[in-house]
Amino acid sequence: MRSALFSAENLEKESAQPGMRLQNSKMLKIELNGEAMARVGSMVAYQGQVQFQALGSGGIGNFIKQRLTGEGVPLMKLSGRGDVFLAELSKDVHIIDLEPGDALSINGSSVLAFDSTLSYDIKMVGGAGMASSGLFNCVFSGYGRIAITTKGTPVVLNVDAPTYVDPQAAVCWSANLQTGYHRAEQLGLGTLLGRSTGEAFTMSFAGQGFVVVQPSEEPPVQGSGTQQQQQGGLLGGLLS
Repeated sequence: MRSALFSAENLEKESAQPGMRLQNSKMLKIELNGEAMARVGSMVAYQGQVQFQALGSGGIGNFIKQRLTGEGVPLMKLSGRGDVFLAELSKDVHIIDLEPGDALSINGSSVLAFDSTLSYDIKMVGGAGMASSGLFNCVFSGYGRIAITTKGTPVVLNVDAPTYVDPQAAVCWSANLQTGYHRAEQLGLGTLLGRSTGEAFTMSFAGQGFVVVQPSEEPPVQGSGTQQQQQGGLLGGLLS
Protein backbone atom coordinates (compact mmCIF):
# COMPACT_ATOMS: atom_id res chain seq x y z
CA MET A 1 0.00 0.00 0.00
CA ARG A 2 1.39 3.39 -0.98
CA SER A 3 0.35 6.91 -0.06
CA ALA A 4 1.90 10.19 1.00
CA LEU A 5 -0.18 9.68 4.13
CA PHE A 6 2.41 7.12 5.27
CA SER A 7 5.39 9.43 4.90
CA ALA A 8 7.82 9.72 7.80
CA GLU A 9 6.44 13.07 8.94
CA ASN A 10 3.07 11.46 9.73
CA LEU A 11 4.43 8.41 11.55
CA GLU A 12 4.36 8.21 15.34
CA LYS A 13 7.39 9.85 16.94
CA GLU A 14 9.20 7.50 19.33
CA SER A 15 11.43 8.44 22.26
CA ALA A 16 13.28 6.60 24.99
CA GLN A 17 12.38 9.27 27.57
CA PRO A 18 8.94 9.59 29.20
CA GLY A 19 7.10 12.89 29.16
CA MET A 20 5.34 15.20 26.73
CA ARG A 21 6.52 16.15 23.25
CA LEU A 22 4.96 17.33 20.04
CA GLN A 23 3.75 14.63 17.68
CA ASN A 24 3.15 17.40 15.16
CA SER A 25 2.15 21.07 15.35
CA LYS A 26 -1.43 20.23 16.37
CA MET A 27 -1.05 17.08 18.45
CA LEU A 28 0.65 16.40 21.77
CA LYS A 29 2.04 13.01 22.72
CA ILE A 30 2.58 12.10 26.37
CA GLU A 31 4.76 9.04 26.91
CA LEU A 32 3.24 8.26 30.27
CA ASN A 33 5.07 6.54 33.09
CA GLY A 34 3.23 7.75 36.17
CA GLU A 35 0.79 10.66 36.13
CA ALA A 36 -0.07 13.77 34.10
CA MET A 37 -3.01 16.18 33.87
CA ALA A 38 -4.97 16.99 30.72
CA ARG A 39 -8.05 18.89 29.61
CA VAL A 40 -11.19 16.78 29.69
CA GLY A 41 -12.14 15.64 26.19
CA SER A 42 -8.69 16.27 24.66
CA MET A 43 -7.66 12.60 24.28
CA VAL A 44 -7.79 11.48 20.65
CA ALA A 45 -5.95 8.15 21.02
CA TYR A 46 -3.91 6.12 23.49
CA GLN A 47 -1.88 2.94 23.68
CA GLY A 48 -0.98 0.83 26.68
CA GLN A 49 -2.37 0.62 30.19
CA VAL A 50 -3.74 4.08 30.94
CA GLN A 51 -6.48 5.12 33.37
CA PHE A 52 -8.49 8.34 33.11
CA GLN A 53 -10.05 10.06 36.12
CA ALA A 54 -12.13 13.26 36.00
CA LEU A 55 -10.94 15.86 38.53
CA GLY A 56 -13.18 18.87 37.90
CA SER A 57 -10.88 21.88 38.24
CA GLY A 58 -8.32 20.17 40.43
CA GLY A 59 -8.91 20.57 44.17
CA ILE A 60 -11.96 21.81 46.05
CA GLY A 61 -10.65 25.38 46.24
CA ASN A 62 -10.24 25.67 42.48
CA PHE A 63 -13.57 23.90 41.94
CA ILE A 64 -15.36 26.53 44.03
CA LYS A 65 -13.54 29.36 42.26
CA GLN A 66 -14.40 27.92 38.85
CA ARG A 67 -18.07 27.71 39.76
CA LEU A 68 -18.01 31.35 40.79
CA THR A 69 -15.89 32.78 37.98
CA GLY A 70 -16.43 30.56 34.96
CA GLU A 71 -12.64 30.34 34.72
CA GLY A 72 -10.58 27.22 35.26
CA VAL A 73 -9.55 24.04 33.50
CA PRO A 74 -11.82 20.94 33.51
CA LEU A 75 -9.17 18.33 34.23
CA MET A 76 -8.65 14.61 33.97
CA LYS A 77 -5.76 12.71 35.54
CA LEU A 78 -3.85 10.31 33.32
CA SER A 79 -2.12 7.48 35.15
CA GLY A 80 -0.36 4.29 34.14
CA ARG A 81 2.10 3.44 31.43
CA GLY A 82 1.56 4.07 27.73
CA ASP A 83 1.24 6.73 25.05
CA VAL A 84 -1.57 9.31 25.12
CA PHE A 85 -2.30 11.63 22.20
CA LEU A 86 -4.05 14.93 22.90
CA ALA A 87 -5.48 17.65 20.64
CA GLU A 88 -8.00 20.49 20.84
CA LEU A 89 -10.02 21.49 17.75
CA SER A 90 -6.93 21.43 15.48
CA LYS A 91 -5.34 24.28 17.43
CA ASP A 92 -1.57 24.72 17.40
CA VAL A 93 0.17 23.14 20.40
CA HIS A 94 3.17 24.64 22.21
CA ILE A 95 5.20 23.23 25.12
CA ILE A 96 6.59 25.49 27.86
CA ASP A 97 9.13 24.36 30.47
CA LEU A 98 8.68 26.00 33.88
CA GLU A 99 11.68 26.23 36.16
CA PRO A 100 11.66 26.69 39.95
CA GLY A 101 10.59 30.25 40.69
CA ASP A 102 8.74 30.68 37.38
CA ALA A 103 5.05 31.60 37.31
CA LEU A 104 2.88 31.81 34.22
CA SER A 105 -0.63 33.25 33.97
CA ILE A 106 -2.71 31.49 31.30
CA ASN A 107 -6.16 31.88 29.84
CA GLY A 108 -7.84 28.67 31.04
CA SER A 109 -9.18 27.88 27.57
CA SER A 110 -5.59 27.60 26.29
CA VAL A 111 -4.44 24.88 28.73
CA LEU A 112 -4.12 21.43 27.12
CA ALA A 113 -2.00 19.38 29.56
CA PHE A 114 0.64 19.73 32.25
CA ASP A 115 2.93 17.66 34.45
CA SER A 116 1.50 16.63 37.81
CA THR A 117 4.50 18.35 39.46
CA LEU A 118 2.97 21.74 38.54
CA SER A 119 0.29 23.48 40.57
CA TYR A 120 -2.16 26.19 39.59
CA ASP A 121 -4.58 28.62 41.14
CA ILE A 122 -7.41 30.76 39.79
CA LYS A 123 -6.66 34.42 40.47
CA MET A 124 -8.25 37.75 39.71
CA VAL A 125 -6.61 39.88 37.04
CA GLY A 126 -5.28 42.98 38.77
CA GLY A 127 -7.20 46.19 38.17
CA ALA A 128 -10.19 44.41 36.66
CA GLY A 129 -12.62 45.36 39.42
CA MET A 130 -16.17 44.64 38.28
CA ALA A 131 -15.55 45.70 34.68
CA SER A 132 -16.00 42.59 32.56
CA SER A 133 -16.53 38.85 32.48
CA GLY A 134 -12.90 37.94 31.76
CA LEU A 135 -11.60 38.77 35.23
CA PHE A 136 -9.86 35.54 36.21
CA ASN A 137 -7.00 33.45 34.86
CA CYS A 138 -4.97 30.42 35.91
CA VAL A 139 -1.51 30.94 37.39
CA PHE A 140 0.84 27.95 37.09
CA SER A 141 3.99 27.50 39.12
CA GLY A 142 6.44 24.78 40.09
CA TYR A 143 8.77 22.63 38.01
CA GLY A 144 7.63 20.80 34.89
CA ARG A 145 6.10 21.10 31.44
CA ILE A 146 2.81 22.59 30.32
CA ALA A 147 1.24 22.35 26.87
CA ILE A 148 -0.89 25.26 25.65
CA THR A 149 -2.90 25.81 22.49
CA THR A 150 -3.31 28.79 20.20
CA LYS A 151 -5.57 29.50 17.26
CA GLY A 152 -2.90 30.04 14.64
CA THR A 153 0.73 31.08 15.01
CA PRO A 154 1.08 33.47 17.97
CA VAL A 155 3.37 36.43 18.51
CA VAL A 156 5.35 36.86 21.74
CA LEU A 157 5.34 40.51 22.73
CA ASN A 158 8.19 41.81 24.87
CA VAL A 159 6.59 44.12 27.42
CA ASP A 160 9.05 47.00 27.53
CA ALA A 161 6.34 49.68 27.17
CA PRO A 162 2.65 49.83 28.18
CA THR A 163 1.00 47.04 26.19
CA TYR A 164 -2.70 46.54 25.40
CA VAL A 165 -4.25 43.29 24.18
CA ASP A 166 -7.76 42.12 23.40
CA PRO A 167 -8.63 39.84 26.37
CA GLN A 168 -9.78 37.04 24.05
CA ALA A 169 -6.51 37.15 22.11
CA ALA A 170 -4.24 37.05 25.19
CA VAL A 171 -3.06 33.44 25.65
CA CYS A 172 -0.55 33.70 28.51
CA TRP A 173 1.83 36.17 30.11
CA SER A 174 4.50 36.54 32.78
CA ALA A 175 2.72 36.32 36.12
CA ASN A 176 4.83 39.18 37.53
CA LEU A 177 3.38 41.70 35.07
CA GLN A 178 0.99 44.36 36.33
CA THR A 179 -2.34 43.84 34.61
CA GLY A 180 -5.53 45.81 34.28
CA TYR A 181 -8.72 46.21 32.27
CA HIS A 182 -9.75 49.38 30.49
CA ARG A 183 -12.88 50.34 28.64
CA ALA A 184 -12.20 50.92 24.98
CA GLU A 185 -13.60 54.43 25.31
CA GLN A 186 -10.87 55.26 27.83
CA LEU A 187 -8.27 54.51 25.15
CA GLY A 188 -10.06 56.47 22.45
CA LEU A 189 -11.07 53.30 20.62
CA GLY A 190 -14.81 53.74 21.05
CA THR A 191 -16.63 50.69 19.66
CA LEU A 192 -13.69 49.53 17.53
CA LEU A 193 -13.02 46.65 19.92
CA GLY A 194 -16.68 45.91 20.60
CA ARG A 195 -18.39 42.54 20.46
CA SER A 196 -21.91 41.87 19.27
CA THR A 197 -22.94 41.75 22.95
CA GLY A 198 -21.56 43.34 26.09
CA GLU A 199 -19.04 46.11 26.62
CA ALA A 200 -15.65 46.39 24.94
CA PHE A 201 -12.52 46.15 27.09
CA THR A 202 -8.83 45.86 26.47
CA MET A 203 -6.27 44.33 28.82
CA SER A 204 -3.16 46.26 29.83
CA PHE A 205 0.28 44.96 30.79
CA ALA A 206 3.16 46.81 32.42
CA GLY A 207 6.50 45.83 33.90
CA GLN A 208 9.12 43.44 32.54
CA GLY A 209 8.03 40.23 30.87
CA PHE A 210 6.15 38.89 27.86
CA VAL A 211 2.63 38.37 26.53
CA VAL A 212 1.68 35.65 24.05
CA VAL A 213 -1.01 36.86 21.63
CA GLN A 214 -2.87 34.59 19.20
CA PRO A 215 -4.13 35.82 15.80
CA SER A 216 -7.70 34.94 16.69
CA GLU A 217 -10.18 35.69 19.43
CA GLU A 218 -11.79 33.18 21.74
CA PRO A 219 -15.57 33.68 22.00
CA PRO A 220 -16.66 35.82 24.97
CA VAL A 221 -17.79 34.07 28.16
CA GLN A 222 -21.48 33.19 28.06
CA GLY A 223 -23.85 34.56 30.66
CA SER A 224 -25.39 37.83 31.71
CA GLY A 225 -23.17 40.68 32.80
CA THR A 226 -25.15 41.15 36.01
CA GLN A 227 -24.73 37.53 37.04
CA GLN A 228 -21.01 37.57 36.25
CA GLN A 229 -20.52 40.78 38.22
CA GLN A 230 -22.28 39.26 41.22
CA GLN A 231 -20.09 36.16 40.94
CA GLY A 232 -16.95 38.27 40.63
CA GLY A 233 -17.89 40.24 43.75
CA LEU A 234 -18.49 37.04 45.69
CA LEU A 235 -15.14 35.58 44.71
CA GLY A 236 -13.42 38.84 45.54
CA GLY A 237 -14.80 38.49 49.06
CA LEU A 238 -13.50 34.93 49.33
CA LEU A 239 -10.04 35.90 48.15
CA SER A 240 -9.71 39.02 50.32
